[in-house]
Amino acid sequence: MIAAAEFGPRLVAWQRAHGRHDLPWQRDRDPYRVWLSEIMLQQTQVATVLRYFERFVQRFPDVRALAAAELDEVLALWSGLGYYRRARHLHQCARQLVERHGGEFPRDALALGALSGIGRSTAAAIAAFSFGERAAILDGNVKRVLRRAFAPTLRGHAVGSGAELRALWALAQALLPLDGIDAYTQGLMDLGATVCRARRPDCDACPFAADCPSRGVLGTPSPATARRSRALASWVLLWAHDAATPRVWLERRPASGIWPGLWCLPAHASSDAALRQARELGSVDAHAALPARRHLLTHVELELRPLRVALTPRPRAADATAGWFTLPEALALGLPAPVRRLLATHPLRELD
Repeated sequence: MIAAAEFGPRLVAWQRAHGRHDLPWQRDRDPYRVWLSEIMLQQTQVATVLRYFERFVQRFPDVRALAAAELDEVLALWSGLGYYRRARHLHQCARQLVERHGGEFPRDALALGALSGIGRSTAAAIAAFSFGERAAILDGNVKRVLRRAFAPTLRGHAVGSGAELRALWALAQALLPLDGIDAYTQGLMDLGATVCRARRPDCDACPFAADCPSRGVLGTPSPATARRSRALASWVLLWAHDAATPRVWLERRPASGIWPGLWCLPAHASSDAALRQARELGSVDAHAALPARRHLLTHVELELRPLRVALTPRPRAADATAGWFTLPEALALGLPAPVRRLLATHPLRELD
């Protein structure tokens, strides 16, 4: 088994030689950029985050700019990253930093962890990267690395149990090196993301290959198994539009559940239910079903069946949770990625 005293130095050496060094949030260790990257990277791959990070920073270059923004604008830039609660917490945290800390980030993990959306591991990563604090991280990738590398130490604890979590935190803390905390922390992230992967780990590239107790016994879940683990849901999306303006009807999703707080086409269990709502909105002129499309979430596979309905709207007072929007207005809101693609690729016009 790997000696605990050797783990940190070996990982630091490996990271400096083989780890990632050119990510945009690594340039100056600015706590704002580090914080933003850590929130974006939660349950999201680096390749995906790279497509969003620079655009987000260009619009919100610092925490004060983010705090001053409207939530809908933040959600609009977040659209496609998923896990939208992160964006809501990010916005709330920015306002807390301005109101409580004068726009400056606390310099220790304990104080950082008291802010909205910053858990213990994220706080430790920000503190380690930005301020050099010796603080342990324990995200999903790190848990997997430690479970494999120190399997005998953790034997007897059920995976995911409270006892195992306490043992993992104690182990993560005990493994911290005296020097090179930034390289060590980045090394844990790099090892879990690029080498000690959940599926098809590249054991030959691992700095602990010679004495890892889990080498050669790692299972590889099949894609079919991963697909079966998702629940299935089917939604009819009411795409009601006023062709004369043209405008589309959108509603804000509930604060919990799928796509919380985002603006969306109304979702129904059936076409009949969608048409009933359309008739409540106005006089229906024509309707047509569009081809179904699939959208994969972490735990749900959504079948989305858009129903285009052209209608003449009835007068309706303004409402903070629903309304008619022109296409530019709609695309400026926080929309789920598949709804954004749908609206952007199909012009609002009369149905044939």
